[in-house]
Amino acid sequence: MNNIVKIAAAAGLLALMPSQASAKVTLPAIFSDGMVLQQQSSVALWGTTDRKGKAVEVKTSWNDSTYTVMPDAQGYWRLKVKTGNYGGPYTVSVSDGSPVTIDNVMLGEVWLCSGQSNMDMRVDGQYGDPVIGALEATVTSENPDIRMFTVGHKLISEPQTDCKGQWEEASPATVPEFSAAAYFFARKLNDVLHMPVGIIHTSYGGSRVEAWMSAESVAPYQGVPEVHDESILYNGMLAPILGYGIKGCLWYQGEANVDAPDHYIKLLPAMVTDWRKRWDMGEFPFYYAQIAPYNYNKGEGKGENSAYLREAQLKCTGLIPSSGMIVLLDIGDPVSIHPMEKLTVGNRFAYLALSDTYGLEGFPSSGPVYKSAVTEDDKIIVTFDGVGKGLTSFHKPLTGFEVAGKDYVFHPADAYIGNGRQTVVVSSPEVPHPVAVRYGFKDYVDGSLFNFWGLPVSSFRSDNR
Repeated sequence: MNNIVKIAAAAGLLALMPSQASAKVTLPAIFSDGMVLQQQSSVALWGTTDRKGKAVEVKTSWNDSTYTVMPDAQGYWRLKVKTGNYGGPYTVSVSDGSPVTIDNVMLGEVWLCSGQSNMDMRVDGQYGDPVIGALEATVTSENPDIRMFTVGHKLISEPQTDCKGQWEEASPATVPEFSAAAYFFARKLNDVLHMPVGIIHTSYGGSRVEAWMSAESVAPYQGVPEVHDESILYNGMLAPILGYGIKGCLWYQGEANVDAPDHYIKLLPAMVTDWRKRWDMGEFPFYYAQIAPYNYNKGEGKGENSAYLREAQLKCTGLIPSSGMIVLLDIGDPVSIHPMEKLTVGNRFAYLALSDTYGLEGFPSSGPVYKSAVTEDDKIIVTFDGVGKGLTSFHKPLTGFEVAGKDYVFHPADAYIGNGRQTVVVSSPEVPHPVAVRYGFKDYVDGSLFNFWGLPVSSFRSDNR
């Protein structure tokens, strides 16, 4: 009988084991092997457990620290851990009694990259367009200190808690299918800072800005005819990673909003404000690309000429704190909306971050910016901020300038760089008394005005018609 009792007792224990063994902490895909956590910060970790009454314990190997948190009634838990100086690899252990270990964790600089097709465009090309330098970039890409995570595409009406994706080290096997602009940015940061760089890429071709806004932030603009598809990408491709520790954000989007520049100038700042609030990491840097010239062939008025959207983006630099914009007026393509020079895009993002975020000195982070225009006899003298040593066209003719008289009919104009290389002098024989000047204010132009460092001047206009 004793043996029978022992067997029955053992059977009873075994009956309980499956439910206990299956009980474990569950982590979103973003917290997985190979991840990069933002160094010298306090970063969030979160997940779920079905042991709702038991504390979750997190151990971090870089500082040999242990953190605990109680899950809520639904089993959700969230806490913040402190990170040290860059380095690794390390481990993160998460346990509710059944441990889950995240291996090969690096501490470094983490950036979020988002937008539409020009951010989504891969190193080996996409949407029928190639990327210049893709072969060399791929062949030389082996680098375990560059880690990449691409959020899987998902459009949905309700915010999601997880996404598809995995962390991958840069190599010829992984780089071709990663965002070109994001990869080239990460490569330059790694080259200069000599520390691990993590890039989280979440973008979707053809998407409007309102698709990336939360329901609450886009609500004040609902009912406006140009505003649609709101929140579907925020819900499916941003919400699952909201709060992951980052240094800053890169944004390349706007082509889908050329029909509504007056709304864009309100929507983009509202989106950034909302993202920063929900990220709960302060006023992190937000750097964005001004859309490149392309022949949309819609017309010349607002909502038709994409120069008005470029103008709205330029104005946003004064509306979004801790922001900056890279100008791409010199790399547009008349027949493709996807500029092939993504290396230029990534590098210009990097120059901006290296200067404005990381404090490196000795070089500018952006090109000259239009300041004022004054009429002198039959000419208009244009001045700029941030000229540095001077303006240049690299010994090529200045093109893209127009002037208008009191009738505000614009005519192509001649232009040259003035004395001291600090101004541009513009005139046209068809306009004896000019009152307004424009530069690059067309769908497609080939930017011709730069500073000595090769950073271009944005399209601009002195009028407000």
